[in-house]
Amino acid sequence: MIKFIPLGGADEVGASCFYINIEGTGILLDCGMHPRKKGKDALPNFELLKNLPLDFVLISHAHQDHIGSLPFLIQQFPHAIIYSTIQTKELASIILHDAANILAKESIDNDLKIYTHEEIDFLIQSIFEIEYDKQFKLVGLRHNSSEPIFVKFIDAGHILGSSSIMIEFNAHKIFYTGDINLSDQEIMLGANLENIENVDVLILETTYGSTDSSILGTWESESERFAQEINKILIDGGSILIPVFALGKTQEILALIYRLTNSKKIIETNIYTGGISREISKVYDNNRFIVKRKKSNLELKEIPQLNLLEIQDYNYFRKNPGIILASSGMMIEETTSYKLAEYWLNQKNFAIFSVGYMDPETPGYRITNSTKGEEVFLKNSSKPKIVNCEIKKFYFPSHSKREELLKIVELTNAKKVVLVHGELNSKDWIGFNILKKFKDINLFSAENCKEIIL
Repeated sequence: MIKFIPLGGADEVGASCFYINIEGTGILLDCGMHPRKKGKDALPNFELLKNLPLDFVLISHAHQDHIGSLPFLIQQFPHAIIYSTIQTKELASIILHDAANILAKESIDNDLKIYTHEEIDFLIQSIFEIEYDKQFKLVGLRHNSSEPIFVKFIDAGHILGSSSIMIEFNAHKIFYTGDINLSDQEIMLGANLENIENVDVLILETTYGSTDSSILGTWESESERFAQEINKILIDGGSILIPVFALGKTQEILALIYRLTNSKKIIETNIYTGGISREISKVYDNNRFIVKRKKSNLELKEIPQLNLLEIQDYNYFRKNPGIILASSGMMIEETTSYKLAEYWLNQKNFAIFSVGYMDPETPGYRITNSTKGEEVFLKNSSKPKIVNCEIKKFYFPSHSKREELLKIVELTNAKKVVLVHGELNSKDWIGFNILKKFKDINLFSAENCKEIIL
C-alpha cells in the first residue's frame, strides 16, 4: 500500500512537505517553511510523523518554502537520510545559514528550538548529493517488500539545482513535479519531460493555475515592455525597485538587465544588489558548465553591481538613479525590499516593478496590485500610505503556465493526479480542466494533514 499525507503546502504556496509511505518505508518530499508565518505556524505539521516511519527526505530545490524546515525536522528525526542534487546542497548551505541569522533576531514561539550554525554545517555535510538522471535505491528499516524503491532527480527548469522526483516501486511510477517550469528563462532552460511517461501518480504543483496566460506574454515580449518602462523612469531621473527572491529571480533579472543594456535597449545605469544574492550568484557561476543552461558563458560576477547594503540613506537614490534588486521577493515585513518600498511609495518619479509570484497575504501583493494615487496598507495594523510612485507588473515566471501544467499531465500520461502547491482558485482551474480534457483520470485535491491512498 502507498499512502500520501501533506504536512504542509497542499493548498497554498508555503511549507511544502509531503509524506509518502511505500510498504513501510517513509519518505518526505521537501521540508519547507512558510515565508510569511512565524514560529510553529511556519512549519509543516511534524506531529503527524510521530507514529509513522520516516527514513528518507528528498529535497526538490533550495527555496525556503521547500527546505527551510529541514533543521527543525532533523532535531526531531536525526536518523532521516537526506538526498538532493549537488547544486541544491550547495545552495542549501547559504539559505539555511541566512535563515538562522533571521530567526535569531525574531521574537518567535518559545517552544521552537532555534538551530545553530554548527547544526546547519553538520546537516549539510550529511546530505547525499545525487547527479541529475542518476537512479538510486531506497530501502527503509521497516520496508516490508522484497522490491526496493528507486528514485531519480530530473531537471525541473525552475532554478539552479531544482528537480522533479521520479519514484518507482514494483512497476509503479510516482512523479512529483516540485516547482517546475517548461519554458526557458534568461539563464535556466525549461524542463524536458519527453521521456517521462506512463506515470501512475502525478503530484502536480499548481502555482499559476489561476493566472490567465494571455496576460503573461512571452519572455521576450515582456523583456521589450520591461525595457521601455525602465527607460521612462530613468529618463525622468527616478530609480526602480524590483523585489526579487535572492535565489533564482535575482540571477535571472540581473542577467536580463545586463543583456538589455548591452543591446542598447535600456539606458546604462547603476545596478544595486546585496546580501546573500551575491553568494548565490557565485554558485550559479561555478555551475555554469555543469548544468543545462541557456547561457553557459555568462558569469554574473562580471556584471557591474553596487552593494545595496552600503546605502544607509535612501535619499541617495534620488541623486544616483538606478535599478535596485532587493529581497524579499514578496516584500515581507522588515526585509530590505519592504523598507525600500516604504520610501519608494513617497517618490513621485520612482517606480516599483514586480517580476514574480506574490502571496495574496503579503505587502508585496497589496503594493503591486495598487495604482498611483491609491491608498495601500503595508501592515494590517498600520495607517494606509498613498502610492505616489509608479507600479508596474511584469511576468517572468519561474513556474509553468497553467496550459503547461495540463501539458505535464498529457506528457506523463498519468492515471492519478494529486494537486498541491497552489491556492484553491488555482487548484480549481487546473482540476476542472484536467477533468474536462482527460476523462479517465482519478483526481485528488490534496488537503493538509489528510491522507490519500495512492
